[in-house]
Amino acid sequence: MHPMMNVAVKAARNAGTIISRAALNIERLQVARKQQNDYVTEVDRAAEAAVIDVLREAYPHHHFLAEETGYIRSDGEQLGAMSWEDAIRQDDPEQDHHVWVIDPLDGTTNFIHGFPQFAVSIALAVNGVLQQACIYDPSRDELFTATKGAGAYLNNRRLRVATETRLSECLIGTGFPFRDDQDLDQYTKNFRKMTRLCAGLRRPGAASLDLAYVAAGRFDGFFEADLKPWDMAAGVLLIQEAGGLVGNYQGDESYFHTGQIMAANPRIFAQMAQILA
Repeated sequence: MHPMMNVAVKAARNAGTIISRAALNIERLQVARKQQNDYVTEVDRAAEAAVIDVLREAYPHHHFLAEETGYIRSDGEQLGAMSWEDAIRQDDPEQDHHVWVIDPLDGTTNFIHGFPQFAVSIALAVNGVLQQACIYDPSRDELFTATKGAGAYLNNRRLRVATETRLSECLIGTGFPFRDDQDLDQYTKNFRKMTRLCAGLRRPGAASLDLAYVAAGRFDGFFEADLKPWDMAAGVLLIQEAGGLVGNYQGDESYFHTGQIMAANPRIFAQMAQILA
């Protein structure tokens, strides 16, 4: 395992321990609402701090883009919300620019309801290119990892995307719009079309795990809109290293900019694009 991956795994497992302990006393959680149907707990914040502490100790010159804190420079300055393009911009072209992209508890709504579908998601981008990915599901003790050029793994077992070639035989994952500012009408149209053409549509509620499941072949494909970089980054590299394709609904690579993501093996990817585009 790559040395940076070893550190990421340590960070993810530390966060997973915090989450698992809190899951035993969910009724005591302090829950705040960021916006409509979008929640944060003290567990999100504690897990994020645990991840950053481990990564910063090993790599003090790296930067962070985290869901709860936003962008944090290597010197500790917190710059708050920041776009993907700004986060990966190099200050010094002669120095590699490392950014850890962190979702400390993806699936918070699931977590606070005791629904065991949530995960810690960590990715590393170097000069804007994803190099390391780690998604940890503490409920099942499943660890998904990927290093660019070295493949994707689930608990040390090599992953490959599903080989289905007909959309009519596919199980597809998705994410429903849950905030007021999302386009529910457009999603409903896509949902109707996809439901009619695939074998089944599922919405577990944690995008990072949904993407990991595409890499593992559990889902044949996945699509969702209005996601953030920390929802997608680790899953993107996992799927690519497992032989799949990732794009926005038009099939191009601007998913971090648009927030739209679509993923599948090459044959199913093309069929999904015809529907969603």
